[in-house]
Amino acid sequence: MTEGRDEREVDRNDGNDFSRAVGAKAARKLAAQRDTTHGVWFGLGMMGLVGWSVAVPTLLGALAGLWLDGHYPAPFSWTLALIVAGLMLGCLNAWRWVSRERQAIDSIGEDADE
Repeated sequence: MTEGRDEREVDRNDGNDFSRAVGAKAARKLAAQRDTTHGVWFGLGMMGLVGWSVAVPTLLGALAGLWLDGHYPAPFSWTLALIVAGLMLGCLNAWRWVSRERQAIDSIGEDADE
């Protein structure tokens, strides 16, 4: 008999957590609708910025690798190695930038909850 009560209490807690999550998402959505400074063009610009933050280190790695291959031949390809290194650096840079933006969006949503 006590097991049934425990399950109902767990169900109620799950319902409360779900309600809080839905409320937080609704508050973030309302805050985003009130914020008219970020439009479609802002979003497209941010996508371009993320793309460039990956492309630039990759291209710089390719150029440096071509120069190294011409001046310091090695049994491996400097170009390929530095393209991979530039791509990894660019992806890390983009990931850090996007996570920072996500934290800023989450903090705006938390401010709207209060």
